[in-house]
Amino acid sequence: MPSLYDMSIPMLVRALENQQALLKIAEKHCADKDVSPETLLKARLAEDMHPLPFQIQTISNTAKFVAVRVGGLENQPWDDNETTFAQLHERIDKTLAFLKNAKPEQFEGKDDAEVVLKTGAGEFKFTGVSYLQNFAIPNFFFHHMAAYAILRKEGVPVGKFDYL
Repeated sequence: MPSLYDMSIPMLVRALENQQALLKIAEKHCADKDVSPETLLKARLAEDMHPLPFQIQTISNTAKFVAVRVGGLENQPWDDNETTFAQLHERIDKTLAFLKNAKPEQFEGKDDAEVVLKTGAGEFKFTGVSYLQNFAIPNFFFHHMAAYAILRKEGVPVGKFDYL
């Protein structure tokens, strides 16, 4: 079985780098098609869903908390206040730098370690493995895909291989 580090950090880094590329394509689309960046930044898939910046903030937070909750890195609280493409790029860069500080040995022996997730819906307890498999990775990719889908919905020319 791959280590918890191998199951998470390299995959999250790659997906965040792909998200950076998607945002660059979106910015080019705005310039080429004379679309206001604010139009994309305020776009949502459905009225009751969050807009693009929230999706990026959530993938950032989810990735960061893998390193914190499983790898034991010290949390760095970040405000979720990005409103421009430049700020979203900075957020992803900050997340990538944080993840690159995580070392495989910090994840060793954490397969069965208790991970506690506190949310407005309550407190949830996992093991290191179940946290990754049942919450963190699915949550990350839900919001990563939502960001991609928002861009597609708004006419940005991104495809499956841009996402992958």
